[in-house]
Amino acid sequence: MTTDSLPTSWVESANGHPDFPLQNLPLGIFSPPGDTPRGGVAIGDYIFDLKVACDTGLFHGSAGEAARAASGETLNAFFALGSTPRRALRKRLLELLASDSPDHKRLEHLGAALLKPQLACRMHLPARIGDYTDFYVGIHHAQNIGKLFRPDNPLLPNYKYVPIGYHGRASTIVASGTDVIRPNGQTLPPGQQVPTFGPSAKMDLELELGIWIGKGNDQGRSIPIGEAAFHVAGFCLLNDWSARDIQAWEYQPLGPFLSKSFATTVSPWVVTPEALEPFRKPQPPRAEGDPQPLPYLLDVEDQDNGALDIELEVLLLTERMHEQHLPPQRIALSNTLNMYWTVAQMIAHHSVNGCRLQPGDLFGSGTLSGEQREAAGSLMELTGNGQQPIILPTGEERRFLEDGDEIILRARCKGDGQVSIGFGECRGKILPAR
Repeated sequence: MTTDSLPTSWVESANGHPDFPLQNLPLGIFSPPGDTPRGGVAIGDYIFDLKVACDTGLFHGSAGEAARAASGETLNAFFALGSTPRRALRKRLLELLASDSPDHKRLEHLGAALLKPQLACRMHLPARIGDYTDFYVGIHHAQNIGKLFRPDNPLLPNYKYVPIGYHGRASTIVASGTDVIRPNGQTLPPGQQVPTFGPSAKMDLELELGIWIGKGNDQGRSIPIGEAAFHVAGFCLLNDWSARDIQAWEYQPLGPFLSKSFATTVSPWVVTPEALEPFRKPQPPRAEGDPQPLPYLLDVEDQDNGALDIELEVLLLTERMHEQHLPPQRIALSNTLNMYWTVAQMIAHHSVNGCRLQPGDLFGSGTLSGEQREAAGSLMELTGNGQQPIILPTGEERRFLEDGDEIILRARCKGDGQVSIGFGECRGKILPAR
């Protein structure tokens, strides 16, 4: 099958759209001008208003249950339903929005009541986030950071046995477009014995995949790896902003704290597992000599089909570039195939001790850098901790982020015979410390 033979939509802007063609249909929470937040579906340049669609009687049965759950102020109730109602909703949306839809004329008649222009709407966090866990599954990032601080022992011995993670701060997760205030904190300047207090001088980004949890588990009961995929509600982009100088002083012995908890930005659209099915791949083989995962982390189907092939891009826009009407400059291009552990392995490990996961919980993958410098998902790696600055079209140099800098993350799925889909943008601008 060629892309020319794949279904198209009567929403003209969806056909050939870089992010939101008919084959994607991600869900999110939006508010039209002067109205309250509610659930919607991205289609081309528009948002399909699920509340209006439900009130009009466009959904029935399992699809109706899912549509009503997704039409509220958060997607938590929708996430809790699991995969069967979600698939039913997707099937009905495909029927409604396809070019040959029998409901085409009826839907066109509803016009602006049903389809809201994205540019006129405000996007919100998709869910009420109870807990946030940030993992460390990007092995090249782990090795690169390790080499900067432990040249003789860059990768700690537990890394290839355990999907490493830490408990992050859910209260400071924000939707794309929210400004990020440079944090204050303690740092230990080189050559000094006593720390100082003030704004971080080493503001950084981290390029990550976000994973939204759907159905949870009872406390005390683990999720078997063979069932873990059924607990995924969808995916987003995630920027785990990091203050590297604060991190260097605080991270031993218990890991990141204030260097990470001041802000985390996510893209507002939840891309469903069904939309990503054509872009699943076998998990890349482990290097010769690496241990096999322990039995609770090993599943044949997950190894054969548990990896995702998503191109990840980092762009930087400075205030001077903006003033000169220059486009953002790409500073890194990576891929989710750089994940050493699969999403299912992350879920199985997180719950193996009986930890309770709940609908709307969020996982971060950890920074997904590639092997080459141009695939590094953080400035810490790209600049060698500030030793090799990035040169921008304006002649500016960047070792770490400066006030006024804006970071934009993008993602793209491509495949032979498949329509390309994207995640929308995950962006945030650094403001001066208070």
